[in-house]
Amino acid sequence: MFTDSETIEGKVHVNLKGNAKLEHSGIKVEFIGQIELFYDRSNHYEFTSVVHELQPAGMLTKSTSFDFVFSNVDLPYESYNGLNVRLRYFVKVTVSRRLLDITSEKEIWVYKFMNHPEINNSIKMEVGIEGCLHIEFEYNKSKYSLKDVIVGKIYFLLVRIKIQRMELSIVKRETTGAGASLYMRARR
Repeated sequence: MFTDSETIEGKVHVNLKGNAKLEHSGIKVEFIGQIELFYDRSNHYEFTSVVHELQPAGMLTKSTSFDFVFSNVDLPYESYNGLNVRLRYFVKVTVSRRLLDITSEKEIWVYKFMNHPEINNSIKMEVGIEGCLHIEFEYNKSKYSLKDVIVGKIYFLLVRIKIQRMELSIVKRETTGAGASLYMRARR
């Protein structure tokens, strides 16, 4: 896990078995930030991409390790894995070869420390059936962090029908796209 201001660094290990040799046309490491839409997996958007060459074309005759450092990388968004979309960051190593490249990816998670919103008004909602039922909901905030507790009140202002049960649900809803390509999915 990384914050939005940290340097991303590590080691790449290329392991050869026994006396094996590996002829390659270059070894590179990439840091990629990408958004994937689950309903359109063939199309993804890369918003961050930095490439470092670890070794030019040549031959490896023994197992080798390479250090890499990505400093001052733009991490504009927080990692997210939702119903419709996934925003991810990963380090990808590619050993380029004549017939088939060898690749390996390692995903990292980015967390952005954010200040609480300055304006966080309470919410009041009214629902009902004219002349039969009137209910008022009140919540202490309009914006919540994932660690907050939702506190609120429900007022039955008018009840002229028999109520057998009442349920309150929290619904997670994601919307992606716009206009004709709008896609929405919800889960309780």
